Amino acid sequence: MAFRSGYANIIGKPNVGKSTLINALLGEKIAITSPKVQTTRHRILGMMNGEDYQIVFSDTPGIIPAPKYKLHEAMMKFVSEAIEDADIIFYMVDPKEDPRYAGPVLERILATGIPSYLIINKIDTLEEQAQVELLFEKWSSLIPKDRIIPLSALKAFNVLSVFEAAYKHMPENPPYFPEEQFTDKSERFLAAEVIREKIFNYYREEIPYSAEVVIASFKEEETIIRIAAEIFVEKQSQKGILIGKGGESLKKIGTQTRIELEAQYGKKVFLELFVKVRDNWRENPGMLRQFGFEL
Repeated sequence: MAFRSGYANIIGKPNVGKSTLINALLGEKIAITSPKVQTTRHRILGMMNGEDYQIVFSDTPGIIPAPKYKLHEAMMKFVSEAIEDADIIFYMVDPKEDPRYAGPVLERILATGIPSYLIINKIDTLEEQAQVELLFEKWSSLIPKDRIIPLSALKAFNVLSVFEAAYKHMPENPPYFPEEQFTDKSERFLAAEVIREKIFNYYREEIPYSAEVVIASFKEEETIIRIAAEIFVEKQSQKGILIGKGGESLKKIGTQTRIELEAQYGKKVFLELFVKVRDNWRENPGMLRQFGFEL
């Protein structure tokens, strides 16, 4: 039996559930989630391995039609790369999305000739089957009905259909990654993302979008992991909000992060958080490269 391996890339506008889907597919949390838009900033690969296949699922930042910062431009570069190197592309929408918004992107995807599917996520928010059928009609002018997959990533409903579509279109290749590897990201990156997720979920307005996290040190010992993380913001006032009165807000972020990391690693975690100000880092090419973005 020939081995199949390739890239199944998931794209779509912000907050449609791409990260939730990839976590559900893999049974591992490799991508952070938040009700806020633009939570995902990097392209994150997750590997699904089987006896005769390796499917490399790719989570991507939400599409920003008019990037406001150099950060946004770098995020959109990840999306373009995901379209270019895909063996199959899944464009994800939610029930509220207007096909007129997705039209130009879908046209670009279909023009590549790469096998492409439309995922309609969050169908658990619909009350009747007739509403699902109406969505099929609404989108069928852009993509054939047999290429539309309705699902609920949050409820893990019908996510198997995404795997089946991806498997069908995997080319004959040796695996791209070792069988025991489930993501291309390091433990440092994943730890930083957990901290950033807590910031997204705890703070409002500009704080989450002005914050970036870098792991300064990650030392694993026999019974404990010692992590020092630096949180960068753009203004002194943001630093004050992030820390909170008497350090209480930052302490909550640290506690929530530590609890999740301890469950993930199966050992104690000692976590130190430091907040630093870097004016306008979202427009600073040097800082963006330090944070892992390509310009």
